[in-house]
Amino acid sequence: MASDYSNLCAEVKNWADQSAVAGWIDKDQALSLLDEPTDSANTLFVDHNNSRPLVVAFMGGTGVGKSSLLNKLSGQSIAKTGIERPTSREVTLFHHQSVSIHQLDTTFPLQQITIAQHSDASNEKVIWIDMPDFDSTEEKNKAIVMQWLPYIDILIYVVSPERYKDNKAWQLLLSESAHHAWVFVMNQWDRGEALQYDDFKQQLSQAGFENPIVYKTACVDNVDDELSALQLTIESLAGDKTVEQLEHRGLEQQKSHLKNNCQQCLQTFVDESFFDTLLAHQASTWEYTHKLLTQGFDWPVKQTASAYAKKGTTKKQSIALWDEWASSRFNDYLDELVLMANQQYFSRVPLKEQLSDIRSNAEKIVHTQAELAFRKALVNPGNVVQRTVLKLARVGEFILPLLAMGVVGFQIFQGYYDSSVSNEAFLGVNFMVHSFLLILISWIFPFFISKKMQPSLEKSALKGLYKGVDIALTMVNLETIHAIKDVQKQHKKKTEQLEKLILACDASLGSYSVDQKNNQLARMLIDDA
Repeated sequence: MASDYSNLCAEVKNWADQSAVAGWIDKDQALSLLDEPTDSANTLFVDHNNSRPLVVAFMGGTGVGKSSLLNKLSGQSIAKTGIERPTSREVTLFHHQSVSIHQLDTTFPLQQITIAQHSDASNEKVIWIDMPDFDSTEEKNKAIVMQWLPYIDILIYVVSPERYKDNKAWQLLLSESAHHAWVFVMNQWDRGEALQYDDFKQQLSQAGFENPIVYKTACVDNVDDELSALQLTIESLAGDKTVEQLEHRGLEQQKSHLKNNCQQCLQTFVDESFFDTLLAHQASTWEYTHKLLTQGFDWPVKQTASAYAKKGTTKKQSIALWDEWASSRFNDYLDELVLMANQQYFSRVPLKEQLSDIRSNAEKIVHTQAELAFRKALVNPGNVVQRTVLKLARVGEFILPLLAMGVVGFQIFQGYYDSSVSNEAFLGVNFMVHSFLLILISWIFPFFISKKMQPSLEKSALKGLYKGVDIALTMVNLETIHAIKDVQKQHKKKTEQLEKLILACDASLGSYSVDQKNNQLARMLIDDA
């Protein structure tokens, strides 16, 4: 059982440490997950070897006779009584001389603890503790009582017929009812009435104590009371089996407390639907930011394209589009996402860390994609029609003059042949002029088209830069979406791990119900004894 709890604590601590480092929970949350008091009655003893006395404490308001009751049960005058009691701040421990008490923590007011020993074998298995009056005039009494509560096995809540409705002690009873086994005593019964007894039992029942164990006692002689029954009950409980059951109960409570801590931590995680809202907000915010950045890039893009057109080379031509203005607008966009997450009580650290890489790489992405598209545009300037017409014009510059010269050559050969047969004049000036004009036109026509269809370097550079910027902004947007989805996966993994820890706590819990009032536990212990 104890090893199961230790393993659970180790797993929860490992999850808490990793989650705190990743920013899913803060350090205070990580510490609060394992914020379980480890003090118990065991820590009061040295080498008890699973066999220790039962720690029984008397608690109640001023003047109800706790000290007198302890003195009567122990058979010795060990606790202060009388008029001094309302201002007493002492805790009285009464134990057998064979019991070794462990050195208490330095936070205890050791000077306000009275330790008395006895040699009565019948009380060897019981340590009696007389607690300060919880509702006394000394405010420090409450702190002392609260400091001692973790070390108590069974609390005997003492009232008197006149003081069974005291509010301060009653509030403590209600707040601590699920942490101890309770036995109730109406002391000074020699001054009590059955109506007061029944009213007190009804009051306990309304507070959630089913069939409360209530003893009527009177610390005076010749009074018919249940003091001996109370003493027999304590003696019957003072055994190893009872201590074992109480320790088992305490371990179950620790597991339940650990489970509740995990459940409270799980409630701090947002619902999975939050990420749908965050992605929708990102889409609308990016639409505005994309438009704003595109407009802002217009001037540096035109300046870069114009500068290249004048120089005619990309050598030593720097493309500087991302300036302080663009960086500021982009950071505003990312900060808006983090702010929205923070407003939804989502841990902003994981999202902020995921977006930090995009924040630092956005400038590099824009410049890289813009330069790449810029170079591609200059390698193949113009559009498809322009490039096709240019290719045809270059072919025409070579083919058409050749065809024209072929036609002229054929005419020359034909004229020469006809002249030799008919002895007529061989060609003339008109033929020469016409032939020259034909050859010239066949060359100048494709040359003219080639010149006129030549794409503008500035326009090509401008087109490439615009395309590169658009590609870069699309990449940045996709990386932002990917970062949000990555955070979503981490969130899902963390919540699933925490849910598994809660299920593990559930599986390790035994048959003891930690929710029921411990008066039922006291009754069960008595029945078992």
